[in-house]
Amino acid sequence: MKSTGMTRPLDALGRIVIPKEMRISMDYNVGDPVEIFADEETGILAFRKYTGVTCKMCGSTEQLTYFRDSFICGECIESLKKGVNFSPVLRPAKSALSNSQRSNKESKRLRRSTQQMIESLKELMQKHPNAAQHEYAKILEVSQARISQLKKML
Repeated sequence: MKSTGMTRPLDALGRIVIPKEMRISMDYNVGDPVEIFADEETGILAFRKYTGVTCKMCGSTEQLTYFRDSFICGECIESLKKGVNFSPVLRPAKSALSNSQRSNKESKRLRRSTQQMIESLKELMQKHPNAAQHEYAKILEVSQARISQLKKML
């Protein structure tokens, strides 16, 4: 486990908001159940997406088999073996997508390292020295708060 450098206050009801970048990179969506773990010795709270005891593909609770951190029912296993109701997904090459298409895509974004983000921000600041933080954030597809953090690291 590594520190992200981000802090979040508890609200009046004891809730914590998980930053958008983390939700996107870890594929957490609104309404997803989350397991909470507490280590009293170290004082660490940990979160993990709850996978429940249902088939990952159809939601069935019958004849479940555990496979690679997921449950899959017998019927779906047979369908996968036979190739029934499944067809190959053709995806365009990543370079063929424009920036607007890439940002509109609902898929998981690739997480860039902090050093890569700093370098990208440096280049962007040289090209557009008078731009506001929210403009840099939009171009780099991160939050304005993340731009502020990166600027402090420059």
